[in-house]
Amino acid sequence: MNAPKPPELPGKGQFLVYQAEDGRTKIDVRLENETVWLTQQHMADLFQTTQQNISLHLQNIYEEGELRRAATHKEYLSVRQEGNRQVKRPLEFYNLDAIISVGYRVKSAVATRFRIWATQQLREFIVKGFV
Repeated sequence: MNAPKPPELPGKGQFLVYQAEDGRTKIDVRLENETVWLTQQHMADLFQTTQQNISLHLQNIYEEGELRRAATHKEYLSVRQEGNRQVKRPLEFYNLDAIISVGYRVKSAVATRFRIWATQQLREFIVKGFV
């Protein structure tokens, strides 16, 4: 019996492009079900660290019970060019909850700016009561 195939990535219309203030970091952000989804490599680019570092943080997040993998992780098929042929390969994506959790663990200048920004947003929400 074959395992079910992961769904394919939809057309480009369901992606946003994030570009850092310095213009150097540019990331395609997948939008689905009122959240964003990034691969480990996209998170590494976003927080200016390595994919291995992101993987380690995600592993710890799941092992410590901070998040459930099943609720924050999805696999999608992505078409990739390999030589002269296009091949569908599964890619792992992580939702906004996982991205935020990773952002609070990564040690980089960009991650520090992210934490400052996130804290300001939370403070404003609590003080002003925005929804």
